[in-house]
Amino acid sequence: MEAYLTEGTAAERWERAHLFFDAKEYDKAALILRGLVDEVPEQVAPRLLLARSYYHSARLGRAEAELREVLVRDPVEDYALLMLGRTLERQGRPSEAAPHLRMAAALTGDFA
Repeated sequence: MEAYLTEGTAAERWERAHLFFDAKEYDKAALILRGLVDEVPEQVAPRLLLARSYYHSARLGRAEAELREVLVRDPVEDYALLMLGRTLERQGRPSEAAPHLRMAAALTGDFA
């Protein structure tokens, strides 16, 4: 099974990762995405989906690390800021989460 997850072109693996993510098979999506991120570390989209996969599979430390790396590469990626805030909240760190959530709200205009 692992060969199926890791073989193919980057585009095929990206599509496969989305299929697993949409099917809520976050561990399999993360396995595929980890390889893609290692191949193209400068690209934000695979890393962001990897962070989301980690978040949904309760691997919050890994999600946090990937989200922080996304923000190094794109400091105004509003969804990464929101996800980082939510990840920190889920880890019981609301005071660390607040600035990220405020920045995400400012970038999207969502001040509800």
